[in-house]
Amino acid sequence: MSTSDTQYVLAIDQGTTSSRAIVFDHDGSIVSTGQLEHEQIFPRAGWVEHDPLEIWKNTREVVARALADAEIDRDRIEAVGITNQRETAVVWDKNTGKPVYNAIVWQDTRTGKICDRLAGDDGPDKYKDRVGLPLATYFAGPKVAWILENVDGAKEKAESGDLLFGTTDSWVVWNMTGGPNGGVHVTDVTNASRTMLMNLDTLDWNEDICADMGIPVSMLPEIRSSSEVYGEGREKGPLAGVPIAGILGDQQAATFGQACFEVGMGKNTYGTGSFLLINTGTEIVRSEHGLLTTVAYRIGDADPVYALEGSIAVTGSLVQWVRDNLGLIKDAAEIETQAKKVEDNGGAYFVPAFSGLFAPHWRSDARGALVGLTRYVNKNHLARAVLESTAFQTKDVVDAMNADVDGKRAELSELKVDGGMTANETLMQFQADLLGVPVIRPKVVETTALGAAYAAGIAVGFWKGEEDVTKNWSEDKRWEPQMDPAERDRLVRNWQKAVTKTFDWVDDDVS
Repeated sequence: MSTSDTQYVLAIDQGTTSSRAIVFDHDGSIVSTGQLEHEQIFPRAGWVEHDPLEIWKNTREVVARALADAEIDRDRIEAVGITNQRETAVVWDKNTGKPVYNAIVWQDTRTGKICDRLAGDDGPDKYKDRVGLPLATYFAGPKVAWILENVDGAKEKAESGDLLFGTTDSWVVWNMTGGPNGGVHVTDVTNASRTMLMNLDTLDWNEDICADMGIPVSMLPEIRSSSEVYGEGREKGPLAGVPIAGILGDQQAATFGQACFEVGMGKNTYGTGSFLLINTGTEIVRSEHGLLTTVAYRIGDADPVYALEGSIAVTGSLVQWVRDNLGLIKDAAEIETQAKKVEDNGGAYFVPAFSGLFAPHWRSDARGALVGLTRYVNKNHLARAVLESTAFQTKDVVDAMNADVDGKRAELSELKVDGGMTANETLMQFQADLLGVPVIRPKVVETTALGAAYAAGIAVGFWKGEEDVTKNWSEDKRWEPQMDPAERDRLVRNWQKAVTKTFDWVDDDVS
């Protein structure tokens, strides 16, 4: 509950499985929260969709819940920041506000043939120098191309200027600011950098790549910084007149919320997937080891800050899969309880390549594998293998990062962590053991929403800038590495062998 003269910032976190609204005070502490899950739609193998109208309805509801829980009204909210699941593509009619198709989610793999067609003889790195990304099903541009090619009438409507495209931040902001009645069609540099359509150096849309994908530039949102006033909440809405002043893709928001403002600082967010970013400053570092070059953030008119990112498709969602599809556990926390009943993984390794492998392998032909099984292995070993797969995949990404920055700046010396899986202390210790560096969890682990709140609050002067963010950050727990290096090397060697067993599974007969 708040005192009557205190002001706050509200963050909307439109995530992969749910939408949340969180009210933060000036210290960066959580005052109240509203949260609603939305349906995960799987029309066929490899396809993942969301209903954008359900997301917008839930967003309005969670904002109302958060304000009610804090016992405050919109007059007490200085600004709204938005963070979102990146790469998930929404295409809608600007006249009616209705989507022409469900949102195609970042995990969706249906655009494989489009990516192959675009690559042609040039290969998957065709656009990488310009956009920092390989041609992969992960990114938003090919998803838009799929909608325009496969939804009746969509291409004609797009070419006549009636359709808009956006990642879910754009969809939410457009609706919040009026929708068909004057809604603001914007995105920020971090989300734009995940479409495969934005020039990394000039931060504008690349018309040649848009043309290659058959996407009219008129569909695209205006690219803005991560921290500025884009518009105000629409009349009669729960946030009428409140400035919407911050947008950051979820992983960049977590990097911002973790105060990773110096070159070489890195964080890993353990959510549905896991995403490790390292700040490379105002320099664009082009990865030679399977990582993505992305925009970390841009504050107002300041120079953009870049990052290297390792994206892992399946980490927390593997625990959900073991719970929901296999029924081996009743709730997510039980995975740690079972894993602690055994000393090690019993020789079992679980590579969750359910939708291919992301960084650093980029193998869309891979599928999940559980290897090293013997009669000795029991369900507790499998639980441990599930947990360990998250740490092993993170280790692969950190090794690639250290190789990319070698000779340019210091290697990662500690890892800040956030997200739901950081409550799993067995996993965090194993992560420190594998990396050989300390793993540090902050007091406020909702760093994604917090980062969006900071970006919005900085834009309206509620916070002074990065120095306030750094001042608010505080450590909750630290895990130091304890494993013998020879044992670490043995485990990693076996893991890498297991990864190779997932390759080349998908062909003309298996999709």
